[in-house]
Amino acid sequence: MSRPRVLIVGGGFAGYQTARTLARLTRQKADITPLNPTDHFLCLPLLPQVASGVLEPRRVTVSLPGTLPRVRLVLGEADADGIDLEARTVRYTDPEGESGILGYDRLVLAVGSVNKLLPVPGVAENAHGFRGLPEALYPRDHVTRQVELAASADDPKSCAARCTFVVVGAGYTGTEVAAQGQLFTDALVRKQPLREGMRPRWLLLDIAPRVPPELDEKLSRTADRVLRQRGVDVRTKTSVKEATAGGVLLSDGEFVDSRTLVWCVGVRPDPPPPFGRGDPHLASLVESIGQPLERGRLIVDPFLQVPGHPEVFACGDAAAVPDLDKPGQFTGMTAQHAWRQGKVAARNVAASLGICSRRAYRHRDLGFVVDLGGVKAAANPLGVSLSGPLAGAVTRAYHLAVMPGNRVRVAADWLLDAVLPRQGVQLGLVRSWSVPLDTASPELARVPGARRSPGRDTQQPPQRAPEQSAASEGES
Repeated sequence: MSRPRVLIVGGGFAGYQTARTLARLTRQKADITPLNPTDHFLCLPLLPQVASGVLEPRRVTVSLPGTLPRVRLVLGEADADGIDLEARTVRYTDPEGESGILGYDRLVLAVGSVNKLLPVPGVAENAHGFRGLPEALYPRDHVTRQVELAASADDPKSCAARCTFVVVGAGYTGTEVAAQGQLFTDALVRKQPLREGMRPRWLLLDIAPRVPPELDEKLSRTADRVLRQRGVDVRTKTSVKEATAGGVLLSDGEFVDSRTLVWCVGVRPDPPPPFGRGDPHLASLVESIGQPLERGRLIVDPFLQVPGHPEVFACGDAAAVPDLDKPGQFTGMTAQHAWRQGKVAARNVAASLGICSRRAYRHRDLGFVVDLGGVKAAANPLGVSLSGPLAGAVTRAYHLAVMPGNRVRVAADWLLDAVLPRQGVQLGLVRSWSVPLDTASPELARVPGARRSPGRDTQQPPQRAPEQSAASEGES
């Protein structure tokens, strides 16, 4: 008899951990196939360090074929209406636009999340998110360019606008982006001084009364103090009313001249149709299968199975998993939940194949960490509040622990950053129109007819003949 087929849609924290754990449990008693648009796992918590020049991009990516030797990777994204629960098939599109169909005996949905958009005029056209590698590489070039242009500007107003960077959302990502960004730009202006009396200015905005709002009050005060001492302008109970190419209008009526707006207000589950094909307002992947949802997330039982379809599992940001310690609530959309749910999903898939016993998902909070750059951090491992260099050491140890590869390279980059000046140079690898805020798929910008956001540069997408397909363009 043929081996059972396990199809895993997604290769993020949940999908990667499912594939790795399942390969270990089944010991080649099942055919395991991850379906993912890239050939790597991306460590999202380290993206702010890529954007600020601490880590090189490849350090935060881990090869799927290289670290999952007993699985068969298929490059592609499931079509928004491509799951047929009756036929047990998934239709997908590969990065070059070719279609395919994969059959399964067990299906694991781990499609992750994308930037959360709010109905704020101008944000979709003028802001950039922070959910992928291109979205981290682009601001590194963009910020470097703004500082270089400001250093040669004759107009003081233009110089100040180019060196004003606005970050909206003071959660973990936004706080780290602002903290790391201030260090990065300060390092840049030491080599290219601005006009006398000027220095880069970072604004961190959030409607919450403190930052980051997820931390306890003690650690929030620590993070707030470090940010302000570093020169970050922290604005609580403040949001963006409108965004333009020349700046942002705040909710308190102030207009801030700026060429840079980074959007870190949160995430929403499940990406839109892959590679920009079709109407982006069509049902998303988990919506299209017609099962009950909770705010866009697929409702599952404590064993991560979809009710009525025991062969279908879901985990990570795409799944609304009951919180057994808080009846009536669901687990949060965090990497910590996704990583552990992936392990439980793998075990329960293996249990459904008769290999082991199944287990309900129950979360034990290990605490959270916020890297503030340099030796500064805020952390509460196992509920113990830490700050300063000790918190910095714990934070980096935690990041290394969750990395399934590249640990030596990441540690080496940290060491080099501590003893050598950062390199401030534009690489020109990513253009603003290839990282639109309203999608997690940068390929959207390369599809003929898809909306492109010019962003805050004058860079425009290259023109091409109408018959040229999206697949014919290489990575920018």
